[in-house]
Amino acid sequence: MASSGEIWLAGEPLHQMDEEQRANLRGRKVGFIFQSFMLVESLTALENVMLPMELAGAEDARTQAENMLQRVGLSHRLDHFPNQLSGGEQQRVAIARAFVTRPDILFADEPTGNLDQANSARVEDLLFQLNQEHHTTLVLVTHDLKLAERCVTRVQMVSGRLEAL
Repeated sequence: MASSGEIWLAGEPLHQMDEEQRANLRGRKVGFIFQSFMLVESLTALENVMLPMELAGAEDARTQAENMLQRVGLSHRLDHFPNQLSGGEQQRVAIARAFVTRPDILFADEPTGNLDQANSARVEDLLFQLNQEHHTTLVLVTHDLKLAERCVTRVQMVSGRLEAL
């Protein structure tokens, strides 16, 4: 564990902020996609994607969420709850939720780890397409070497150390 140094995110000194300031910065600048989707089960697909926009106080959260769900091919599933969606659909909702705020940086933890091969390919293509369109820095953690090869910069963790590939 690091015991000294500084952490800067989007030009802001994260190491000098309190928890509320860090949470605010994360909400404005950072997106997350989890392997296990992390959708709110009691919210519809639309409501899950609207959530970060509403937390940010966006007045057009519904319109932006609808547009993003259309982009990920789910405009016909807006009113479905996560348990009514396939794994691939849930992951596309998670991607829509992550990109709807147009984050500067997006962290994706094994974004295709729980998907079959066909859904994996679709989610990968979507992830990189949105990454290019939104000019988001995408940080992927994956065991999938094929997915890693699509990245411009790759590092590998070996015995707790990062090594450039």
